[in-house]
Amino acid sequence: MVLGSAAVHDLDRLTARVFCTATRSSGCRLETYRDGGTFFVDIDLPGVEPASIDVAVDQHVLTVRAQRKHGLQVVGTEQPDTVTRQIDLAETLDTDSLEARYDEGVLTLRIPVDEAGELPAAA
Repeated sequence: MVLGSAAVHDLDRLTARVFCTATRSSGCRLETYRDGGTFFVDIDLPGVEPASIDVAVDQHVLTVRAQRKHGLQVVGTEQPDTVTRQIDLAETLDTDSLEARYDEGVLTLRIPVDEAGELPAAA
C-alpha cells in the first residue's frame, strides 16, 4: 500500500531533516525514510557498474560515488559518467553498521538508529 497524503509527505520531509540534514548531488535521485529502528537511503544509479560504487562516511558525511558504464561511444548524454551524492547524516545514526545493497539500478543503504540517541516515535 502506498500512502500519498500530505501528512505522510510532511512526515517524510521531517524525517529527512532529522536524519539527513543536507544533500549535495550530481545526477541521481535520492529518497530517505525510516522504518522502525532503521534509516534508509535509496539512490537511483541506473547504468552503473556495481564494482564502481564507493560508499564512505567521514565525520557524519555520507559520500556515494559511482561510474556509469558505456558499451558504445557516447556522443551526447544528460547523465554524467561519474555520479556523486553527499548527505550530512545525524549523529544518532550508527554509521559503523551501515549496510549497502545494489539491485536493478537502485542502491539501498540501511543505517541503524543508535538506540541511545533515538528520537521518540511520532504520535
